[in-house]
Amino acid sequence: MDLLLLDLVIVLTAARLFGAAARRLGQPPVVGEILAGILLGPTLLGPFLGDALFGPEMKPPLQALANVGLVLFMFVVGLELDQKLVRGKGRIAVTVALGSTVLPFALGCGLALVIADEHVGGEKTLPFTLFMGAAMAATAFPVLARILTDRGMQRITLGGLSLAAAAVIDVLAWTVLAVVVAIAGAGDAEGQWKVALALPYALVMFLVVRPLLARLVPAHEKAGRLTPALLSLVLIGLIGSAWATEWMHVHFIFGAFLFGAVMPREGAERLNHEILERLEQLAVLLLLPMFFVVAGLNVNLRQLDLSSLGTLAAILAVAIGGKLLGSYAAARTQAVPERQSWALATLLNTRGLTEIVILTVGLQKGVLDNELYSLMVVMALITTGMTGPLLRRIYPDRRVARDIAEAERAALGTTAAHRVLAVVPAPPAEQGALVGLAADLARVASPSEVALTHLRPYPSGRLEVGTGLSSELAEMAGTLQELEELAVVVRARGSEARVVSRFATDVAAELSEVVAGARPDLLVLPADTPGHAEIRAAAECRVVTVLSPGDPGAAGSETGPVAVHAGRGGSDAAVHVALVLALLSDRPLVLTGGRASGLTRRLAGLGVAAVEGEVPPGALVVAPDTSAAPAGTHLLVRAEQDPDPVDWAAAVAALRPAAAPAPRP
Repeated sequence: MDLLLLDLVIVLTAARLFGAAARRLGQPPVVGEILAGILLGPTLLGPFLGDALFGPEMKPPLQALANVGLVLFMFVVGLELDQKLVRGKGRIAVTVALGSTVLPFALGCGLALVIADEHVGGEKTLPFTLFMGAAMAATAFPVLARILTDRGMQRITLGGLSLAAAAVIDVLAWTVLAVVVAIAGAGDAEGQWKVALALPYALVMFLVVRPLLARLVPAHEKAGRLTPALLSLVLIGLIGSAWATEWMHVHFIFGAFLFGAVMPREGAERLNHEILERLEQLAVLLLLPMFFVVAGLNVNLRQLDLSSLGTLAAILAVAIGGKLLGSYAAARTQAVPERQSWALATLLNTRGLTEIVILTVGLQKGVLDNELYSLMVVMALITTGMTGPLLRRIYPDRRVARDIAEAERAALGTTAAHRVLAVVPAPPAEQGALVGLAADLARVASPSEVALTHLRPYPSGRLEVGTGLSSELAEMAGTLQELEELAVVVRARGSEARVVSRFATDVAAELSEVVAGARPDLLVLPADTPGHAEIRAAAECRVVTVLSPGDPGAAGSETGPVAVHAGRGGSDAAVHVALVLALLSDRPLVLTGGRASGLTRRLAGLGVAAVEGEVPPGALVVAPDTSAAPAGTHLLVRAEQDPDPVDWAAAVAALRPAAAPAPRP
């Protein structure tokens, strides 16, 4: 017992230290935790201290505690999964899972046939081939869940899709693994039929167990708190579900996750919150890191040598290339945007713990030799370690924060599908052109909202007696009336309108706060707005700068052409804005610049009659927001931060239903 307690102290200390170091390096903590286990095991300390501290008699109790931690963690992940994120997207998740499985599986089988003579005997060729395919196709469901929860991505659609796809992938991988074990003739081959019970079991969980668990909600409300009896029922059901899937040869993590997923949601917010408070800290901070460390204790990298580098390169090429290309191609077939498709492929390339578990089974059953086992472990660590940096490059934290905020606003019902914030200078009554521009740009989506924002500076030389604001308050009342009249223009064009007007001590600073708080999809900003450069630089959304708000050209005549400079860098947003203004008012679209020919042909293929040429007289001129705007430009357009490439087919399709002439007051 004293050695067990000492091992727990060492394991948890190493997990915290190496996990913190990994986080500082931009890696998920799980990479550091697995590395800590590898270093504590035979790879480094085994011949010196590891064998004495973590001998054969100590691994079973450590493994048992670690597995309990994984059961609790997967239940927490299932409980916190917002099922609305994947509702209606099951087809996408299954398609991505198949693409992420079939291509790496086929490539893995092909690689296995090439290296089979070197690593296995003839009688083991078939199970070895199937095993290599399954190992290449696996995705580490618990590691993926850990990466997502560390970044808060389990709360957004991308996180929900990746979890759903990873669950399908791992079910397929465990199924193939069971077939491999049966073919290899080692283990309880007669019990492999139990895998077929997985689907009926899932149906029972959703159709029978879920309604029974809903009875916990009135019991919790009656007691007023989470009683020990209620928590005991939850734990009994959780562990029973994990046991059932383990008995079926599927793996206990799916039973734990499934039990969390079928927990009641409607009206059960307080119940679930109290359950999470009791379990999350214990699972995430204590037992789960121990699981990753204990997994690393079984790895021995001392057997690698330089002659193995060629085989390792082939393994990495098949594993990484198969996963990324298969997942990306499948996601694109389901119209997932390009950036999200690459992010999804990167997430599903995570292998980590699941891969190590599969490899350990292969080693124990004699399907893998020690050298290939070690090479595959290196592949698992590399693919897991590359996920964090690659994901941050493809899907930066800023985009994650934006997606989380949108999901939270949508859950509260406080957001429109498309929000445009227009900064209205004084006097508002003369800004009909600018407001009309904002209203037109809001029509790209429905429902939409235009927030008309006007901040008035406090007057200088205020009187010391009384407020000194009587005349200013009267002017503010008049300003609000003018803004409400402009809001009528917005509503007449099909969007909701909201008016924000107040005094400001520092107009520039407070406008930045308004923009940050509103989180608009598009900001319409006059060039002479106080603090224009700072507001534009801080805004994460697309920014349309109106160079001359009072100019009739900026308003855009009802029939004049729209001209846009389609340059080589960052012009897609400008072309999209010009396309919106041209299609919505049935005006000619003229493209100039280096990319004009290519975009003209692309738009013509979509049925948009754009022409290439010089800027015609009287045109509304749109240009990318670069350091040097062409002479005569009315609107400068800066793309949102971390923009996705414009899907021109989707953009044109979205605009055509809205292109009917809007009423003009």
